[in-house]
Amino acid sequence: MHTLSRIRSSRTGAALTGPAVALATAALIASTSAVAPPAAADGPGSGDPWVVTLGDSYISGEAGRWAGSSNDDYHRADALGPSAYHDNASGTGETIPGCHRAESAEAYIGAGTRGLNLACSGAETATSTGSDFKPGIDFYDGSAGQGQALALQEAAATRNVSMVVVSIGGNDFDFAGIVQQCVVDFLTSPTWWKNYCHDDDSVEANFTSANVAAVRAEVAGALGNVATAMRNAGYDDSQWTLVVQTYPSPVPNGGGIRYSQSGYTRQFTGGCGLWNADANWANSTALPVINGALLGAASDVGLSNVRTLDMTHAFDGQRLCEEGVGLYEEVGLANWQSPGAVDSTEWVNQIRTVSTIGDSPYAVQESLHPNYWGQLAQRNCLRQVWNGGSPVSGSCVIGGLGATTLTATGEPRMTLGPLDQEVMSLGEK
Repeated sequence: MHTLSRIRSSRTGAALTGPAVALATAALIASTSAVAPPAAADGPGSGDPWVVTLGDSYISGEAGRWAGSSNDDYHRADALGPSAYHDNASGTGETIPGCHRAESAEAYIGAGTRGLNLACSGAETATSTGSDFKPGIDFYDGSAGQGQALALQEAAATRNVSMVVVSIGGNDFDFAGIVQQCVVDFLTSPTWWKNYCHDDDSVEANFTSANVAAVRAEVAGALGNVATAMRNAGYDDSQWTLVVQTYPSPVPNGGGIRYSQSGYTRQFTGGCGLWNADANWANSTALPVINGALLGAASDVGLSNVRTLDMTHAFDGQRLCEEGVGLYEEVGLANWQSPGAVDSTEWVNQIRTVSTIGDSPYAVQESLHPNYWGQLAQRNCLRQVWNGGSPVSGSCVIGGLGATTLTATGEPRMTLGPLDQEVMSLGEK
């Protein structure tokens, strides 16, 4: 989704040091890069398996530059540097400006696969050709670019695409507008009255039964386009797997936020300017409705080759402004390469406003997205879903909350368990 606005050494002897992790991560990215051309004979069922990601910013790699946050010195959290989103063939810029396809994005799981990231920050189910081109999951073909379904179709014809992962729908619910409204309401409320966003007309309009049904139908259409693209490229449904990925909770409930809601510290220090009641609503209403529409659409599309990667609680304990984690200056660590950084800092990027002005390295659209740690955590989850080429469904959570360890590839160690039935039931409503 598109809003406002290497890793620590493990406590176990088998983990990598900061420099070694950086080398291992770089090697993994290089070995799975989407830029490398496929072999001439590759195609449906032939050649190395490819994983392709489609959708919006929660899968494109948005905010993947930043490993935690610091208000003192951005270098402390700058894991990938200014070229973090460069995805063109020469590595000098973005193929589509603003898509923010980060090197840390989850498409590059390795494990014998190659990765292709076609997702785009800000994308909705349908292509937008306004001032900023945003490819939807459709067959749009114009001077600005192609829709993601058409791009998938063309890529799959010369690659052995074995798994397609989709995260979409958040922007169809106007995620960016909702976040902006909530922060504005928080900052402009008079001292004697809390102006909540969840009861604003502009916000409530996104969650009427009619709009929820409409978005569910749009998502089902997008998933149907994925299947059509693969069939057009010469695939039988049995030759590939569609993974539908839910959205994670980015903030804790109000009671779990480490900054008081009195005054402006919550936004100007923590970057999480939400009233407690609005944070509670985000987890109890907004997120379940959005994920429910996505899961319902996955059922509506009627494909037999669908798996689910449920990320709802994947960041619990490491969310923005959550108790138990903090900014680098708050937890007493030098930077993202310090031992303990992945365990002690947030996995979701701050909501930024004035800090993006001028020559700031920050972008407004990075706000409230999985950061470097969060992106690699999602990659670790997806690798487990891949399951050596026999994809499975599951709900993913942190493997050792409060004592997070790293995998050999330098990712937070996650646990893929049985699907959370409470989450899955959302698609039945």
